[in-house]
Amino acid sequence: MRSTTGPSGRIHRLVIRAAALLAAASLLTACGSGGDGPDGAGGGTADAKGADDGTTLTMWTRAATRPQSEGLVKAYNASHRNKIELTVVPTDDYQAKVGAAAGSRDLPDLFASDVVFVPNYTSSGLFADLTARIDALPFAGHLAQSHIRAGTYEDRKYVVPHTLDLSVLFYNKELYRRAGLDPDTPPTSLSEWDRQARAVDALGGGVNGTFFGGNCGGCGVFTWWPSIWAAGEEVLNKEGTEASLASDAAKKVYETYRGWVKDGIVAPGAREETGTTWTGLFPKGQVGVMPMPSTTLGLMPQDLDLGVAPIPGPDGGASTFVGGDAIGVSATSGSADQAWNFLAWSLGDTAQVDVVAAHKDVVARTDLASNKHSDADPRLVTINKLVAEGRTPYAPKFGQTFNDPNGPWLTLMRHAVFGDGSSVDQDNKAVTASLTD
Repeated sequence: MRSTTGPSGRIHRLVIRAAALLAAASLLTACGSGGDGPDGAGGGTADAKGADDGTTLTMWTRAATRPQSEGLVKAYNASHRNKIELTVVPTDDYQAKVGAAAGSRDLPDLFASDVVFVPNYTSSGLFADLTARIDALPFAGHLAQSHIRAGTYEDRKYVVPHTLDLSVLFYNKELYRRAGLDPDTPPTSLSEWDRQARAVDALGGGVNGTFFGGNCGGCGVFTWWPSIWAAGEEVLNKEGTEASLASDAAKKVYETYRGWVKDGIVAPGAREETGTTWTGLFPKGQVGVMPMPSTTLGLMPQDLDLGVAPIPGPDGGASTFVGGDAIGVSATSGSADQAWNFLAWSLGDTAQVDVVAAHKDVVARTDLASNKHSDADPRLVTINKLVAEGRTPYAPKFGQTFNDPNGPWLTLMRHAVFGDGSSVDQDNKAVTASLTD
């Protein structure tokens, strides 16, 4: 998942200070060359295309989404009068750079963000209001709604999907065959996942049933929460201020993972895995079934016979964490019409099919889940269709609570899986306290 590297407390405080500077400078009303018109479109008129008049635009993205951002920018620059100058920022430095630029009123025309951090920026006034522009798109209802919701603040929409990264199950069909399992029947419940992982693990000879990032809060939210959602339960309240991570479904998830640890079904290194090498084990062909980011599909060895399936709940159901990046026009941009032209184009059929889908990435529109590129690989269709089923959690204090290695969520994870699980209720209270701190 692209969200595995969360902000430190220092970065979080920097963003808060930047927000205060933004408010003092009244940047909420500095939304483009035409002023913030009555349509709430961040300047200019709320047409679906914007302006392509030869303007040079600046855009920032984090290194984690560099290939996708570069692909879109290259295609746009080759086909439009406007030109985008893209700056790729190291992922660990991204939030600090945005916070500093916000404080000095030096944001680029366009900037993307890990979608879980978007609420920090919308509530701080860093993005221009795009409500009318988004609603004017003929395919607005087919956009990844989890990203749209994450970027909605006080009933106004500020961002659109930029890159999508979903959590899905990858399973090794060759190991399934060797273990006597049907390679075309992936698990549809957590109990089936448990049974299949144990069957593969019994092969021995360096083969393991499953793997996960046990010292990585971002890995946990990305791959564990879908099992809770699949059971019909929530992990957070609507406002993102109260955790429900001690529910019956959540405890069943922890119990399953704890059993894998206890019985040695997990490949070595899970306890120490911080997320940096989390996705590197499955491609070696020695792990049976594990949750992975959908973006890794295109990076898998060509000779690895693997299947893709939704992440199931304890007794069935399916869900996914819709991660990745959302993007918007900065509140300080003087070229909102031109910046919107890029955003609208990036969501259109040509960009989504011939750029995004052609590179085996997840399309941002549910009506394009099946297209000429994804149809050649049924696994891509499976992933694309999951966008409509998935969730993107909303919490203004997400980073400090769930991604920070010193945050309370990682403590809950480790107690629940590497301990005896007895402190889950108390640890859940600590998560709620962080969300409201």
